[in-house]
Amino acid sequence: MRQRLQKLLAAAGVASRRKSEELIVAGRVSVNGETATVGASADPAFDEIMLDGALLLAETRRYLLLNKPTGYVTTLSDPEGRPTVMDLVDVKERVYPVGRLDAETSGLLLLTNDGLFSHRVAHPRFEVDKVYVAKVEEPLSDDGRRRLESGLELEDGMTRPAGVELIGGDQKLVRITVHEGKKRIVRRMLEAAGSPVLTLDRVQLGDLTLEGVERGKWRELQGREVDALRQIAAKVVRAKRYARRR
Repeated sequence: MRQRLQKLLAAAGVASRRKSEELIVAGRVSVNGETATVGASADPAFDEIMLDGALLLAETRRYLLLNKPTGYVTTLSDPEGRPTVMDLVDVKERVYPVGRLDAETSGLLLLTNDGLFSHRVAHPRFEVDKVYVAKVEEPLSDDGRRRLESGLELEDGMTRPAGVELIGGDQKLVRITVHEGKKRIVRRMLEAAGSPVLTLDRVQLGDLTLEGVERGKWRELQGREVDALRQIAAKVVRAKRYARRR
């Protein structure tokens, strides 16, 4: 929930609201990299608030890696009463899924209460690899593979080029790497390429894998793992800023 910055600073124990306002006037507070002004507001779950260059945390940040089973919807609650991924985790903080896996898709799903981290991992512009293994009905043809690797036309536009690797001798097991996160995107891409999906499992996100995490279980991310995902996004941001300056 968005609140005035001086209220957030006071709630975090930095100073009184009056003193917090003075910190803002002095230019010592920033939101998402921009120097804040008096009267500005922010949401601590989605915005990066810093004082003198140090991150201000209004609550403990949690970063969870879940090995999602099929049959669970990726949402906080479901009006139809179906089980959700929130039924599988038990933490006191209010975490939420990073991106989405449909109910029939299993595999690696992150949950967090860090909105900026979630945005940078899930949004395609930050180019975090999302790797899936699909079992398909029909063998993936050479033409289908070329179309996936160059981008193909779907009803909502062209897809970005995907990485494709055949890992089954009968060409019915496909490892596919994408950056985008549109609804059911991998299923729709493979169907358009002539190989409808039978089963789909997300096996990797950035450098993260499911190693050591059983289906239906979760673990905390280590600090270095969180930092590695942030660095992927940071490199893209720096590269785009450099390109605009040229």
